[in-house]
Amino acid sequence: MSDLAALQARLGYVFQNPDLLCLALTHPSVTHEHPASQEDNQRLEFLGDAVLGLILARALYEKFPGLSEGPLTKARAQMVNRDALAQQTHQFALGAHLVLSRGEELNGGRERPSALADAIEALIGAVFLDGGFEAAREFVLRCFRESFAECAEIPSLDNPKGELQELLQAGSPAAPRYQMTAATGPDHDRDFECAVFHEGVELGRGCGKSKRAAESEAALAALGRLRATPLEKPE
Repeated sequence: MSDLAALQARLGYVFQNPDLLCLALTHPSVTHEHPASQEDNQRLEFLGDAVLGLILARALYEKFPGLSEGPLTKARAQMVNRDALAQQTHQFALGAHLVLSRGEELNGGRERPSALADAIEALIGAVFLDGGFEAAREFVLRCFRESFAECAEIPSLDNPKGELQELLQAGSPAAPRYQMTAATGPDHDRDFECAVFHEGVELGRGCGKSKRAAESEAALAALGRLRATPLEKPE
């Protein structure tokens, strides 16, 4: 097992029951490879998903008092999708601490967005069981602090590429350019990463199970950045 003390220091939470932390880090591939060996993090993931949804729903409800149910639901869905959750794990280097089967390790499981997203949901479930709802709430809001700080306005999630192009072309005739930066995982379970550029400047990155999905996620990331810090229009 990796250095859990260092991980807990990065998380900002020390477990009373370290076994819960170990369980949250145990990928299902371990039990698939050794069925009688131990439990995995799937039950904690189920619990953490519900806890996370409630915490973010309340935070969005309070941050945007003028928004109706529809936009709030879309905003929460965007914050808890697999790729967004996987991005949150990077601040903790969570992938380095996952317990994987040998096969999953060889197939790049430590960097797989689905494995990372499942792990952070399981971790939230573990914090909830270990310290209660308030501990889980503090942990989640700390994780998502930057996301909330940048979220001054909720963009439309229906056509992020179109909205990004419209926003950019209000100040420049140049269209955004999308570039695939990585493709990982086996052929049957590929993960794509895309970056979007405008006039040579990278505005955002996104991941998805298809190139189209990755481009949409990159556009959403760019919209979030531009809402927080709009581009200067030429005089």
